[in-house]
Amino acid sequence: MNDMTPGLRDDIRATFDRQRRAFLDSAIPDRQARLASLAKVERLLTQHRDAMAQAVSADFGNRAVPETMLLEVLPSLNAIRHVRRNLGRWMRPERRHVAVTFQPAKAWVQYQPLGVVGIVAPWNYPVQLAFSPLVDALAAGNRAMIKPSELTPRFSDLLAGLIGEAFDPSEVAVVTGGPDVAEAFSRLPFDHLLFTGSTNVGRKVMLAAAANLTPVTLELGGKSPVVVCADYPVTRAARDIAIGKFVNAGQTCIAPDYVLAPRGQVDALAEAIIAEARRLFPTIGSNADYTSMVTERHRLRLTDAVEAARAAGARVLSHDADTAAAAGKIAPTVVIRAPADSLLLREEIFGPVLPILPYDTLDQAIAEINGRDRPLALYCLSRDQSATDTVLSRTISGGVTLNGTLLHVGQDDLPFGGVGASGIGSYHGRDGFRRLSHARAVHKVGFLNPLDLLSPPYGRLYQTVTKFLIGR
Repeated sequence: MNDMTPGLRDDIRATFDRQRRAFLDSAIPDRQARLASLAKVERLLTQHRDAMAQAVSADFGNRAVPETMLLEVLPSLNAIRHVRRNLGRWMRPERRHVAVTFQPAKAWVQYQPLGVVGIVAPWNYPVQLAFSPLVDALAAGNRAMIKPSELTPRFSDLLAGLIGEAFDPSEVAVVTGGPDVAEAFSRLPFDHLLFTGSTNVGRKVMLAAAANLTPVTLELGGKSPVVVCADYPVTRAARDIAIGKFVNAGQTCIAPDYVLAPRGQVDALAEAIIAEARRLFPTIGSNADYTSMVTERHRLRLTDAVEAARAAGARVLSHDADTAAAAGKIAPTVVIRAPADSLLLREEIFGPVLPILPYDTLDQAIAEINGRDRPLALYCLSRDQSATDTVLSRTISGGVTLNGTLLHVGQDDLPFGGVGASGIGSYHGRDGFRRLSHARAVHKVGFLNPLDLLSPPYGRLYQTVTKFLIGR
């Protein structure tokens, strides 16, 4: 914050003040106005998707273009289409029950826009995690300011230019810069602040927002487990896990972070996961389908952690590690018997390295999960309904995919969010519309106001009515 020039800080505040004034001076956007704003976003995404993918790839060193299209552009467009189909229904007032003691009357909930929403987007999915919250904010009738990550500068600059062409700054604006800008951004008195990133930074964002009593939605991370049950085929489990773990080189907030497998299946599963990685990515270093680590610092953090685990006695399986290192990548890696105090088991990995832990009973696996912070995602691979029910009923996580990985986040009609250390609040679709709206309670008195019967002076009528109400 101290490194930021006063002029830049003033510009950020001026943009916020402009949006706040525009919101207060304008009528609440009707359905057509909201859909028109979303249509601008849709055109932006469709017309400039190739430029976005190339910018993201350049920021990463290499980011697989199909991953950007499938995991970022397409979900953002699907979110807009989902809103278009349902917005009218979401906006309608919801009738609520009126107790007999307040009859005759009517009651309803009216969803109103909050005002100005701040969006702090991360580097790992810079397209989707900027546009998805923006879609929800515009659907709810808000104005929005976006702070993209400084670790993806080419995309951030492109986003600022495209949003600047499509929207007046009083509607949607992008603020670029480093951590000092992010800190100043978080201190603005937004009507809601949505942050996606690490748990440690999330704490700082929440603290900054608290000064203004700004409500927050925090999408964080943590160690998301995969429970492989004894009945599930090892080869099928290996494919499910490999796809979920190695897409975007594991730089996914809901990527499998560690696997719990029956003790007798650990070695076979580890070897099957590496075999599946070889099928998905025949080569690593020169493979355009395999994504680089976003920075050398991120790469070294994990390669050092793997070597520390190896030195402590862990068994490490890897695919094409030499060419990966030469290209600034980390090859798909599985670690067996990692020490409990190693970085791989203490911190979120956020890369293509996967520890596998053995268990002897399902109770033991559940105890391992519950002994950690609540994860953003949980995966259970089993065709045994009782085993699935046991895992679901005895664990708590942000979201769940059964017999697969990642897929729950792509469902527009499911909320996405964490719990505990993995986040606060959820969004996407109807849940995002409501998260970024104010649910205003409205009660309309009928031809008889019950307070007329129960107001001073408290006499016989009061005694009769209250005796009836209390005793009924």
